[in-house]
Order: sequence, then structure tokens, then C-alpha cells
Amino acid sequence: MYATHCGVADQAADLIATTRNIDGAYVEWRRMERSGLRRAQESVIPLWERTRHFRAYSSWLIPGPLQTRAYIEALLTSIRDRRALPDDLEKAVRVRVDKQRVLYESTRRFAVILEESALRHRIGGAETMAGQLGHLLSLATLPNVSLGVIPLSADRTALWPVEDFWIFDDAQVNVELVSAFLTIAQPHEIHMYAQTFAALADLAVYGAPARTLITSAIDSLE
Repeated sequence: MYATHCGVADQAADLIATTRNIDGAYVEWRRMERSGLRRAQESVIPLWERTRHFRAYSSWLIPGPLQTRAYIEALLTSIRDRRALPDDLEKAVRVRVDKQRVLYESTRRFAVILEESALRHRIGGAETMAGQLGHLLSLATLPNVSLGVIPLSADRTALWPVEDFWIFDDAQVNVELVSAFLTIAQPHEIHMYAQTFAALADLAVYGAPARTLITSAIDSLE
């Protein structure tokens, strides 16, 4: 193997992953969405279907599997209008809602960490946001879902909010940028995100304290 010949055998796994992922590591939204939003929603279905352990961190939005239809419609409408995309909104919303079936399959585990700020950003107006936060309270009771919220009052000296990301098993990380969709496949980078997720999870509260933060966000909408 080339890596062994060069005396860097420890980097072989990363080099292999980079080679396999070179075409799909950085995909611009304009390329993925040139025919509309449905294609982007469908593109991750095979990944979701083969994943058993989902880990998600978000500082500004409720993650996809936990979103209500109204919240999804508000998000995708904004994206469609901002990027001047072909209008296939209804089809895109339907695909996104249908994907959520994985959340109710007991063979899959979901660990979700939200910054409290994600509960406070109003998407779709007060009524839509109230419904979304109420839905979040309901989903938190599912046995295969772990929901943590990092309070605004948490000490962030050691680790401040980072970019939103998803970890799929230990195989892949996805990050949504302003201009593109980033896929990370190198083992050492995936490990870095896993370590960051664990550190963020340590900052979060769960159970009754998390429900209190969500309820407080609902109350603030009045």
C-alpha cells in the first residue's frame, strides 16, 4: 500500500475515505437543487435507511426528523424563495415528512442536542413554533430518542456553539453550509465530531430540566 511505502500507514484509512468521497465531499446547493427541493430531500434517504445510530447537534433549527409539517413548510418555503428555486414545495415537504418514519423504528437510536437558542428562533410564526415545541415535548418521550438542551446560562468557556452537524453511525458526518452540503468521511474527522458531540452532551440538561426550557420557550411566544 502506498501509505505504508511512504511510512504513514496510520493515515491509510483517512486516505482511502478521502478518495472514495472526493466527488461528494462538497456539493453546492445550486447543483443539488437545480430541479427543486425534492431532490435534496431524497438524496439522504439511503443514508438514513442504513443508519442505526443518529447523533444531531443544532444551535439554530429543530433537526429534520423532529420537525412538524408546518415547520418544514416554513423552512422550505424560505429556502425556495431565497434561492429562487423551481417550485416543487409540496413534493419536497411530503418526502421530508415520509422520511420521519425512521424515528419510530425501535431498531434506531436518536441522540439530539439543541442549544436553547434553537427553541427561541421563530420559524413560521408563533403558532407554528408553538406546535413545533409541543411536538418536541412529545417526541422526547420516545424510548429511542435522547433529547438534551444546552441552557443559555451554561458556561461555554471550554466549548462554545459550533456548526450544526449530523453523525450517522461512525461512518459519516454531514454539515449544511450557506452555499453547500458537506460530507465528511475521514475517520479522524468523524472522531473529532464524535468527541465534540460528547462534550456538548455533557453541557446539556435532560428530562424535566429540558422540558422546563422547552415549556419556557412556548410561554415566551404568548
